[in-house]
Amino acid sequence: MTENQPAAVPGTADDSVAPGRPVPDVSVIVGAYDAMPYLVRCLESVAAQTIGPDRMELIAVDDGSTDGTGERLAEFAARGAVPTRVVRQANSGSPGGPRNTGLGLARGRYVFFLDADDYLGDEALERLVAMADRAGTDVVLGRTVGVNRGAARSMWRKTTERADIYTSNVKFTLSAQKLFRRELLVRHRMRFDPSLRIGEDALFTMEAYLRAAGVSVVADYTCYYLVGRADGKHVTRTVGHPERIAAAGALMELIAAHLPPGERRDRLMVRPFTVNLLPQFGPIVLRRPVAELRRKLELAAPLMAAHWTPGVAALLRVPERLPLTCVALDRPAALLDVVAAGRSAEPPPRVRRGGREYLAYPHFGDPAAGIPDEAYEVLDAPGRLGRLRRRARRAAVRLVGQSRLSRLVRLVGQSRLVRLVRQS
Repeated sequence: MTENQPAAVPGTADDSVAPGRPVPDVSVIVGAYDAMPYLVRCLESVAAQTIGPDRMELIAVDDGSTDGTGERLAEFAARGAVPTRVVRQANSGSPGGPRNTGLGLARGRYVFFLDADDYLGDEALERLVAMADRAGTDVVLGRTVGVNRGAARSMWRKTTERADIYTSNVKFTLSAQKLFRRELLVRHRMRFDPSLRIGEDALFTMEAYLRAAGVSVVADYTCYYLVGRADGKHVTRTVGHPERIAAAGALMELIAAHLPPGERRDRLMVRPFTVNLLPQFGPIVLRRPVAELRRKLELAAPLMAAHWTPGVAALLRVPERLPLTCVALDRPAALLDVVAAGRSAEPPPRVRRGGREYLAYPHFGDPAAGIPDEAYEVLDAPGRLGRLRRRARRAAVRLVGQSRLSRLVRLVGQSRLVRLVRQS
């Protein structure tokens, strides 16, 4: 059994655990600010890891706590079996600050960011490291469930050694609680943006997805328990709409910086538009002053001008696409009507025109409103209709050649081609 070192003095880190010790498989980084009593369960879950203390290390950063968090970390470091370093620093003002401190001290082949409010499944680290080693991937997502709060679920349908970040739902979980290959982070000098109080983890994780040699999903075991604090001290509950819209814009800019315009960029843009931006223009606008809505529209305008494209719109369902179209067109009155209709127990009527189907939300077909019919159009699945049309065209070219394609379309119709491809 390895011997732990005492906690560092305030403002410093104890590096005496590093010399002579083998490189651990994983460095668990815990940033903690006034985390009691939740920290107790968090640390117990670290100690219970089946990967064993000889294959891991804990780096705990007390970010200016005043509730005994620092003392609890020192006790764990002194008495536990897991090699532990404790850093005490002045409050950084953001979740990214202590994570960056821990990342700078990490020695493991992999790092895992564990929030002090949450806890791990006993086999979490063993399973995540095994997956990364087996698949050769740089990021591994472990199944997450909520405790007294919600948690994303769509990406946990099956365990996957190599998930496509563009077509799978992994893009909808951008929290930091994942396994990252440290070499990737070091090579690209990746750090959390300390100026952001919200959304810093989304930027970090999306960049890792884009730079990674692969992303894996462990879905057959609950690796992470995301805890809802009864005291309401989650940072996400204390930030206002300017910071939330700015976080959406920062994520859009990151995606645009890494990908040229086109389908892959559009697919990733779905995430900031639907998860970050859309809630700012959801039912909350019915409860807040119109002046606030106008300010939100001003803040969102440059984002819509730069990143809202027909490709993104085609990947969304009508209840998502239509309000965002109102935002893009700066139609506050229409937006309020659409959001109010969405709250109704009665679904909007379906209308068929020219072989297409629409949801007749307010202002459908109203020239004065200036909202295009495409915003109301029902697609078989987000973006699927366009994909089917492209497949139908390619199939027709293979069968009859490009020169006879126009005649074939006139004979059987575009919609018939789509149906034939769907049935094939």
